[in-house]
Amino acid sequence: MPRQADRKSAGRFSIDYRPHAPARQQTLADAAIVTGQGYWSGREVRVEFCPAPADSGITFVRADLPGQPRIPARIEHRIETPLRTTLSCGGARVEMIEHVLAALAGLGIDNCEIRVDQVEMPGLDGSALPFVEALQQAGIFALDEPATEILVREPARLGDEAAWIDARPASAAGLSLRYRLDYRDTPAIGQQTVELDITPETFCRELAPCRTFIRKAEAEWLQQQGFAKSVTTADVLVFDQDGPIDNELRFVDECARHKMLDLIGDLSLLGCRLVGRVNSHCGGHRLNAELVKVLLQEGQKVHARRRSA
Repeated sequence: MPRQADRKSAGRFSIDYRPHAPARQQTLADAAIVTGQGYWSGREVRVEFCPAPADSGITFVRADLPGQPRIPARIEHRIETPLRTTLSCGGARVEMIEHVLAALAGLGIDNCEIRVDQVEMPGLDGSALPFVEALQQAGIFALDEPATEILVREPARLGDEAAWIDARPASAAGLSLRYRLDYRDTPAIGQQTVELDITPETFCRELAPCRTFIRKAEAEWLQQQGFAKSVTTADVLVFDQDGPIDNELRFVDECARHKMLDLIGDLSLLGCRLVGRVNSHCGGHRLNAELVKVLLQEGQKVHARRRSA
Protein backbone atom coordinates (compact mmCIF):
# COMPACT_ATOMS: atom_id res chain seq x y z
CA MET A 1 0.00 0.00 0.00
CA PRO A 2 1.26 3.53 -0.71
CA ARG A 3 2.39 5.40 2.34
CA GLN A 4 0.55 8.61 3.16
CA ALA A 5 2.31 11.51 4.81
CA ASP A 6 1.32 12.53 8.31
CA ARG A 7 0.74 16.25 7.82
CA LYS A 8 0.87 16.83 11.57
CA SER A 9 4.61 16.18 11.42
CA ALA A 10 5.24 19.13 9.10
CA GLY A 11 6.76 21.12 11.93
CA ARG A 12 9.72 18.72 12.28
CA PHE A 13 12.77 19.55 10.19
CA SER A 14 15.17 16.74 11.21
CA ILE A 15 14.61 14.50 8.19
CA ASP A 16 16.83 11.43 8.08
CA TYR A 17 18.33 11.02 4.61
CA ARG A 18 20.45 7.98 3.76
CA PRO A 19 21.89 8.65 0.33
CA HIS A 20 22.64 6.00 -2.25
CA ALA A 21 25.58 6.16 -4.66
CA PRO A 22 25.32 9.69 -6.07
CA ALA A 23 26.38 8.70 -9.58
CA ARG A 24 23.37 6.42 -10.05
CA GLN A 25 19.81 7.33 -10.98
CA GLN A 26 17.24 7.07 -8.22
CA THR A 27 13.51 6.44 -7.93
CA LEU A 28 11.14 5.57 -5.10
CA ALA A 29 11.10 2.23 -3.33
CA ASP A 30 7.33 2.48 -2.83
CA ALA A 31 4.47 4.83 -3.65
CA ALA A 32 3.55 7.77 -1.41
CA ILE A 33 0.42 9.90 -1.19
CA VAL A 34 0.01 13.55 -0.19
CA THR A 35 -3.39 15.24 -0.01
CA GLY A 36 -4.35 18.84 0.57
CA GLN A 37 -6.02 21.93 -0.79
CA GLY A 38 -4.85 24.02 -3.72
CA TYR A 39 -4.08 27.62 -2.82
CA TRP A 40 -5.50 29.12 -5.99
CA SER A 41 -8.51 26.87 -6.62
CA GLY A 42 -9.39 25.84 -3.07
CA ARG A 43 -10.01 22.30 -4.34
CA GLU A 44 -8.86 19.14 -2.60
CA VAL A 45 -6.18 17.30 -4.54
CA ARG A 46 -4.57 13.89 -4.16
CA VAL A 47 -0.98 13.44 -5.30
CA GLU A 48 0.47 9.95 -5.62
CA PHE A 49 4.21 9.58 -6.18
CA CYS A 50 5.02 6.27 -7.90
CA PRO A 51 8.31 4.51 -8.73
CA ALA A 52 9.42 4.85 -12.35
CA PRO A 53 12.07 3.13 -14.48
CA ALA A 54 15.48 4.56 -15.30
CA ASP A 55 15.66 7.31 -17.92
CA SER A 56 11.90 7.99 -17.68
CA GLY A 57 12.37 11.24 -15.73
CA ILE A 58 9.65 13.04 -13.80
CA THR A 59 6.17 12.84 -15.35
CA PHE A 60 2.81 14.16 -14.15
CA VAL A 61 -0.28 12.10 -14.99
CA ARG A 62 -3.71 13.75 -14.92
CA ALA A 63 -5.57 10.68 -13.66
CA ASP A 64 -8.84 12.64 -13.55
CA LEU A 65 -8.93 13.32 -17.31
CA PRO A 66 -9.96 10.99 -20.17
CA GLY A 67 -7.00 8.97 -21.37
CA GLN A 68 -4.96 10.06 -18.33
CA PRO A 69 -2.68 12.42 -20.29
CA ARG A 70 0.99 12.57 -19.37
CA ILE A 71 2.93 15.80 -18.85
CA PRO A 72 6.72 15.42 -18.71
CA ALA A 73 8.43 17.83 -16.32
CA ARG A 74 10.53 19.45 -19.03
CA ILE A 75 11.08 23.09 -19.90
CA GLU A 76 9.47 22.76 -23.34
CA HIS A 77 6.11 22.20 -21.63
CA ARG A 78 6.30 25.25 -19.37
CA ILE A 79 3.79 28.05 -19.93
CA GLU A 80 3.83 31.47 -18.31
CA THR A 81 1.46 31.94 -15.36
CA PRO A 82 1.70 34.51 -12.53
CA LEU A 83 3.47 33.56 -9.29
CA ARG A 84 3.79 29.83 -10.02
CA THR A 85 5.23 27.24 -12.39
CA THR A 86 2.79 25.59 -14.80
CA LEU A 87 3.21 22.84 -17.41
CA SER A 88 0.91 22.09 -20.33
CA CYS A 89 1.02 19.17 -22.77
CA GLY A 90 -1.67 17.85 -25.11
CA GLY A 91 -4.30 20.14 -23.63
CA ALA A 92 -3.67 19.00 -20.03
CA ARG A 93 -2.10 21.21 -17.37
CA VAL A 94 -0.56 21.00 -13.93
CA GLU A 95 0.00 24.13 -11.85
CA MET A 96 2.04 25.23 -8.84
CA ILE A 97 4.41 22.32 -9.29
CA GLU A 98 7.60 24.01 -8.10
CA HIS A 99 7.47 22.65 -4.52
CA VAL A 100 6.80 19.11 -5.72
CA LEU A 101 9.70 19.31 -8.17
CA ALA A 102 11.99 20.86 -5.56
CA ALA A 103 11.29 17.98 -3.16
CA LEU A 104 12.17 15.40 -5.80
CA ALA A 105 15.27 17.22 -7.03
CA GLY A 106 16.45 18.04 -3.52
CA LEU A 107 16.34 14.36 -2.59
CA GLY A 108 18.07 13.31 -5.80
CA ILE A 109 15.08 11.44 -7.25
CA ASP A 110 15.50 11.30 -11.03
CA ASN A 111 12.54 9.15 -12.03
CA CYS A 112 8.99 9.39 -10.68
CA GLU A 113 5.42 9.23 -11.97
CA ILE A 114 3.19 11.77 -10.21
CA ARG A 115 -0.50 10.92 -10.47
CA VAL A 116 -2.86 13.80 -9.65
CA ASP A 117 -6.63 14.32 -9.74
CA GLN A 118 -6.67 18.12 -10.10
CA VAL A 119 -4.83 20.75 -12.10
CA GLU A 120 -3.23 22.37 -9.03
CA MET A 121 -0.86 20.80 -6.52
CA PRO A 122 -1.75 21.12 -2.81
CA GLY A 123 -0.33 24.17 -1.05
CA LEU A 124 -0.08 22.52 2.40
CA ASP A 125 2.08 24.73 4.63
CA GLY A 126 3.63 26.57 1.68
CA SER A 127 6.89 24.62 1.79
CA ALA A 128 8.28 21.41 0.30
CA LEU A 129 8.50 19.70 3.67
CA PRO A 130 5.28 17.61 3.53
CA PHE A 131 6.32 16.27 0.12
CA VAL A 132 9.83 15.48 1.36
CA GLU A 133 8.48 13.63 4.38
CA ALA A 134 6.17 11.53 2.21
CA LEU A 135 8.98 10.66 -0.21
CA GLN A 136 11.30 9.77 2.65
CA GLN A 137 8.66 7.47 4.15
CA ALA A 138 8.31 5.70 0.81
CA GLY A 139 12.07 5.21 0.55
CA ILE A 140 14.57 6.02 -2.18
CA PHE A 141 15.87 3.28 -4.45
CA ALA A 142 19.09 3.39 -6.48
CA LEU A 143 18.91 2.09 -10.04
CA ASP A 144 21.75 0.55 -12.03
CA GLU A 145 21.91 3.26 -14.69
CA PRO A 146 24.21 6.26 -14.22
CA ALA A 147 22.70 9.66 -13.55
CA THR A 148 22.64 12.18 -16.40
CA GLU A 149 24.21 15.57 -15.71
CA ILE A 150 24.63 18.88 -17.47
CA LEU A 151 27.84 20.65 -16.56
CA VAL A 152 28.07 24.43 -16.77
CA ARG A 153 31.10 24.96 -19.01
CA GLU A 154 31.01 28.72 -19.58
CA PRO A 155 29.41 31.62 -17.67
CA ALA A 156 25.94 32.74 -18.74
CA ARG A 157 23.94 35.70 -17.43
CA LEU A 158 20.35 36.80 -18.02
CA GLY A 159 18.21 39.70 -16.82
CA ASP A 160 18.92 43.34 -15.98
CA GLU A 161 20.18 45.40 -13.04
CA ALA A 162 16.96 44.96 -11.10
CA ALA A 163 16.75 41.17 -11.43
CA TRP A 164 19.27 38.78 -12.91
CA ILE A 165 20.50 35.21 -12.79
CA ASP A 166 23.78 33.65 -13.87
CA ALA A 167 25.42 30.25 -14.04
CA ARG A 168 29.11 29.47 -13.79
CA PRO A 169 31.28 26.35 -13.76
CA ALA A 170 31.44 24.68 -10.37
CA SER A 171 34.66 24.63 -8.35
CA ALA A 172 33.64 21.16 -7.12
CA ALA A 173 31.17 18.47 -8.14
CA GLY A 174 27.52 19.24 -7.49
CA LEU A 175 25.28 22.29 -7.44
CA SER A 176 25.89 25.48 -5.49
CA LEU A 177 23.30 28.25 -5.23
CA ARG A 178 23.29 31.85 -4.05
CA TYR A 179 20.12 33.91 -3.80
CA ARG A 180 19.86 37.62 -3.01
CA LEU A 181 16.46 39.01 -2.00
CA ASP A 182 15.75 42.75 -1.89
CA TYR A 183 12.48 43.91 -0.32
CA ARG A 184 13.67 47.24 1.02
CA ASP A 185 10.15 48.62 0.62
CA THR A 186 9.00 46.03 3.18
CA PRO A 187 11.43 46.42 6.12
CA ALA A 188 10.11 43.29 7.85
CA ILE A 189 11.57 41.29 4.94
CA GLY A 190 14.39 43.62 3.87
CA GLN A 191 17.52 42.32 2.15
CA GLN A 192 18.51 38.68 2.57
CA THR A 193 21.24 36.53 1.07
CA VAL A 194 21.51 32.75 1.22
CA GLU A 195 24.36 30.65 -0.15
CA LEU A 196 24.34 26.86 -0.05
CA ASP A 197 25.93 23.77 -1.56
CA ILE A 198 22.94 21.62 -2.44
CA THR A 199 22.94 18.06 -1.16
CA PRO A 200 19.99 15.99 0.05
CA GLU A 201 21.03 16.71 3.61
CA THR A 202 21.39 20.49 3.21
CA PHE A 203 18.17 20.66 1.20
CA CYS A 204 16.17 18.83 3.87
CA ARG A 205 17.66 20.82 6.73
CA GLU A 206 18.02 24.31 5.26
CA LEU A 207 15.42 24.70 2.48
CA ALA A 208 12.57 22.15 2.55
CA PRO A 209 10.79 23.77 5.56
CA CYS A 210 10.83 27.29 4.05
CA ARG A 211 7.41 28.63 3.15
CA THR A 212 5.77 30.78 0.51
CA PHE A 213 5.51 34.45 1.48
CA ILE A 214 3.55 37.44 0.25
CA ARG A 215 2.93 41.02 1.32
CA LYS A 216 -0.40 41.88 2.94
CA ALA A 217 -1.52 44.24 0.16
CA GLU A 218 -0.76 41.60 -2.49
CA ALA A 219 -2.66 38.92 -0.56
CA GLU A 220 -5.70 41.20 -0.17
CA TRP A 221 -5.67 42.04 -3.90
CA LEU A 222 -5.53 38.36 -4.89
CA GLN A 223 -8.48 37.50 -2.67
CA GLN A 224 -10.44 40.43 -4.09
CA GLN A 225 -9.87 38.89 -7.54
CA GLY A 226 -11.38 35.62 -6.31
CA PHE A 227 -8.14 33.70 -5.77
CA ALA A 228 -6.91 31.92 -2.66
CA LYS A 229 -10.11 32.66 -0.76
CA SER A 230 -9.60 29.76 1.63
CA VAL A 231 -5.93 30.54 2.33
CA THR A 232 -5.23 32.12 5.71
CA THR A 233 -2.23 33.71 7.40
CA ALA A 234 -1.65 30.34 9.06
CA ASP A 235 -1.10 28.73 5.64
CA VAL A 236 1.45 31.15 4.17
CA LEU A 237 3.68 33.91 5.45
CA VAL A 238 1.75 37.17 4.97
CA PHE A 239 3.89 40.19 5.83
CA ASP A 240 2.82 43.60 7.00
CA GLN A 241 5.34 46.26 8.04
CA ASP A 242 5.90 44.56 11.40
CA GLY A 243 6.49 40.99 10.19
CA PRO A 244 4.48 37.85 9.43
CA ILE A 245 0.85 38.09 10.55
CA ASP A 246 -0.32 35.38 12.99
CA ASN A 247 2.77 33.33 12.18
CA GLU A 248 6.41 32.87 13.14
CA LEU A 249 9.46 32.53 10.95
CA ARG A 250 11.29 29.21 10.84
CA PHE A 251 14.49 30.99 9.74
CA VAL A 252 15.35 34.67 9.96
CA ASP A 253 15.98 34.61 6.19
CA GLU A 254 13.14 32.21 5.36
CA CYS A 255 11.97 34.32 2.41
CA ALA A 256 15.29 34.10 0.56
CA ARG A 257 15.50 30.40 1.38
CA HIS A 258 12.07 29.83 -0.12
CA LYS A 259 13.15 31.60 -3.31
CA MET A 260 16.11 29.22 -3.46
CA LEU A 261 13.72 26.28 -2.99
CA ASP A 262 11.67 27.54 -5.96
CA LEU A 263 14.86 27.88 -7.98
CA ILE A 264 15.73 24.21 -7.36
CA GLY A 265 12.27 23.16 -8.53
CA ASP A 266 12.52 25.24 -11.69
CA LEU A 267 16.06 24.06 -12.49
CA SER A 268 14.79 20.47 -12.42
CA LEU A 269 12.95 21.25 -15.69
CA LEU A 270 16.34 20.55 -17.27
CA GLY A 271 15.30 16.90 -17.03
CA CYS A 272 18.62 15.91 -15.45
CA ARG A 273 21.00 16.97 -12.69
CA LEU A 274 22.98 20.20 -12.89
CA VAL A 275 26.62 20.63 -11.93
CA GLY A 276 27.58 24.26 -11.55
CA ARG A 277 27.10 27.43 -9.55
CA VAL A 278 23.95 29.53 -9.98
CA ASN A 279 23.59 33.05 -8.59
CA SER A 280 20.23 34.84 -8.57
CA HIS A 281 19.56 38.46 -7.65
CA CYS A 282 15.81 38.99 -7.13
CA GLY A 283 15.06 36.37 -9.77
CA GLY A 284 11.80 34.47 -10.10
CA HIS A 285 10.16 31.71 -12.10
CA ARG A 286 10.52 33.42 -15.48
CA LEU A 287 14.26 34.08 -15.17
CA ASN A 288 14.77 30.58 -13.80
CA ALA A 289 13.08 29.14 -16.88
CA GLU A 290 15.12 31.28 -19.25
CA LEU A 291 18.31 30.04 -17.64
CA VAL A 292 17.18 26.42 -18.02
CA LYS A 293 16.75 26.98 -21.76
CA VAL A 294 20.25 28.42 -22.07
CA LEU A 295 21.77 25.59 -20.06
CA LEU A 296 20.06 23.00 -22.25
CA GLN A 297 21.42 24.66 -25.36
CA GLU A 298 24.92 24.59 -23.92
CA GLY A 299 24.43 21.00 -22.78
CA GLN A 300 23.41 19.93 -26.27
CA LYS A 301 26.56 21.56 -27.65
CA VAL A 302 28.69 19.64 -25.16
CA HIS A 303 27.07 16.34 -26.13
CA ALA A 304 27.51 17.14 -29.82
CA ARG A 305 31.23 17.84 -29.33
CA ARG A 306 31.60 14.57 -27.46
CA ARG A 307 29.96 12.61 -30.28
CA SER A 308 32.20 14.24 -32.88
CA ALA A 309 35.39 13.79 -30.84
